[in-house]
Amino acid sequence: MKSLKSLIRDNRASSAAEFALVLPLLLIFLLGILDVGRLMWTWNKAEKATQIGVRYAVVTDVAAGELSDFKFTVDAGVGQGNAVPATVFDYLICTEDNDCSDCSGTACNSIDPSLDSDAFDALVGRMQTMFREIGSENVEVEYRNVGLGFAGDPNGADVSPLVTVRFREDNPITFTPILSQIFGVTISLPSFSAALTMEDGQGAVSN
Repeated sequence: MKSLKSLIRDNRASSAAEFALVLPLLLIFLLGILDVGRLMWTWNKAEKATQIGVRYAVVTDVAAGELSDFKFTVDAGVGQGNAVPATVFDYLICTEDNDCSDCSGTACNSIDPSLDSDAFDALVGRMQTMFREIGSENVEVEYRNVGLGFAGDPNGADVSPLVTVRFREDNPITFTPILSQIFGVTISLPSFSAALTMEDGQGAVSN
């Protein structure tokens, strides 16, 4: 009986027991800090990738040059010198799987846009120099009429759309934390995007 009381009162291993209880929480906290840092770094790379992509898109022919060549005075009946209204051309979205079929406006059938696969792959390749995890299936390029340009412009495209390169919401890129080994959680990256006004939209190279 005496030895049992002595054993109960013995606290020589209490520190080790307390450390064993605290260690898992400490490791989770430490790995969580590392994961947050990795996530912020990934977000920054993804954001920069869209900026690189849009710089390429505004000077190249991702939409097969159709927008830059289309004459809204002749083929859409817009008066010479007038801004192209959104009812005639509103937006055009190009992705790997839907080509450039997502187009809004009465002129879409006449424009008949198509995806230039070589230019699109080159755009994604540029983005991969900053963010290698991205694939062609994760990217979309949008051309949206914001009222810039005028029909019959002899020096360039009749419409100078706002070009946006973004990550697709329907096919997001996922981030896998170290703690996913414990909790089985992955994080879908936001739909990062960058936008610039289209320049010539016909070239083959970009700085």
